[in-house]
Amino acid sequence: MFLHAAAFLAMVVALWMMFAWVPTDINQGVVQRILYIHVPVAWVSMVAIVGVAFASILYLKTKNEKWDRLAVSMAEVGVMFGAIMLISGMVWAKPVWEVWWTGEAKLMTALILFFIYVAYLMFRAYFPPGDQRMRLAAIIAIIGAIDTPIIYYASVLWQEAHPPLVVGPVAQEENLVAAEIGLTLLVSVIAFTLLFFSLMTARIGLARIETEYEVLKLGIAITPVAEAR
Repeated sequence: MFLHAAAFLAMVVALWMMFAWVPTDINQGVVQRILYIHVPVAWVSMVAIVGVAFASILYLKTKNEKWDRLAVSMAEVGVMFGAIMLISGMVWAKPVWEVWWTGEAKLMTALILFFIYVAYLMFRAYFPPGDQRMRLAAIIAIIGAIDTPIIYYASVLWQEAHPPLVVGPVAQEENLVAAEIGLTLLVSVIAFTLLFFSLMTARIGLARIETEYEVLKLGIAITPVAEAR
């Protein structure tokens, strides 16, 4: 309950800062405010796939179903943030570059990450339950985790139209943003991160209920057979 309340309050503050407090960018105008949504959801989508891979590896090592539930929950929430990352990026690109999609390395690797999420969830949905499903799903998640540093460093490794990095260890001094923008971006990242964990915990609780339901349904199905014998 505390996490949900913290996420709600953080999102309220972040929304107020990004739409009312921080000044409008002189060059790009109002559309630049998408930065405060695009960057945080991109961050969350990359962190989430690393979490999916880590939880999958822990499941393979311990065979504890709580890690399996954690992996699936993070993937289901992560794919939502991945979709928002792509959509917000295209909405931002259209008025700035006059195209929806440039096909540059950073965009393509981000699209690959989204497809990895989709592949992971589709595989989980249609492959028969069991240890083999988790082993193969873990491989998909690990590939996604490998893709995350490529996404981050893409604008450094290749010459691109994508804006340069403004946060992180490879951000250059000339790319650093104004204090108001930096603070708003930081609060937005914290807010969307809390939102991710809030949604993830809610999804884990639902996954636990689903597991209990499946066990109960299996028990009801086995009882008539046992009685017939």
